Amino acid sequence: MLLRCLIAEFLGTALLLATVIGSGILLHKIDAGNVAVTVLGISVATGGVLYALIQMLGSLSAHFNPVVTLVNAIQRNLRWSHVLPYIAAQVLGAMSGVILANLMFDGSAVSISTTERHGAGQLLGEFVATFGLIGIILGTSRNKPDALPASVSLYVCGAIMFTSSTCFANPAVTVSRILTSTICGIRPVDVPAYIGIQLLGGLAALLFFTWLFSAKVIQKEVETVRIEPGICEIPKSLKAPDAFVLPAEHNSISSNHSKKRELTGIK
Repeated sequence: MLLRCLIAEFLGTALLLATVIGSGILLHKIDAGNVAVTVLGISVATGGVLYALIQMLGSLSAHFNPVVTLVNAIQRNLRWSHVLPYIAAQVLGAMSGVILANLMFDGSAVSISTTERHGAGQLLGEFVATFGLIGIILGTSRNKPDALPASVSLYVCGAIMFTSSTCFANPAVTVSRILTSTICGIRPVDVPAYIGIQLLGGLAALLFFTWLFSAKVIQKEVETVRIEPGICEIPKSLKAPDAFVLPAEHNSISSNHSKKRELTGIK
């Protein structure tokens, strides 16, 4: 199962980066010097492909981002022993996607970028982009899980346009974009600061949104429906989903100990 998840991470990240770089190369050829046109096209292409990739690979694994992987591990949704393999698959996939895009448009497989990306404004943009991305994931997965693919994709589409850094928000994306000398690249010297601010933004989002939604959890826990002698009804919001309830034949009225069920899986 882990191998399948790693392949999904590699494939998804590769196709995502091929989309970003490929659309950037094509649109920059026809934008007549108006970079905003290229950025707009990249945002639409990236948002659309990201939505499709999450839908396609979400049943296995669709992080495509080391920050998302680390947040999942901190929340105990992913084993820490799987973190490094996940990140390796994402970085290798991202690099492969960049090389693929370079070759598709008759460029060199690898050409080191000279595009400058530095300064307080761009770093602040990366912080905002990553903070918002993790917030969207945490909030939507809690409140409306079915909307997660659309929410993430729409946010990325918008964030590419509204942030000064054009929303890298992803260490694997950042490292891989060293390998293209197109408009989408980033100088190697600017990469450490980008990755550092992305990790900081992701951690800040995790702390803030965990606190923000904890009040809702506490409120649900203190709700009671009715308590009478010998009767204690559990609020519907606290009942386990039907999928987690053992069949009736496994329950015994006279038993003093309820049987436990261990749910394991790779997310």
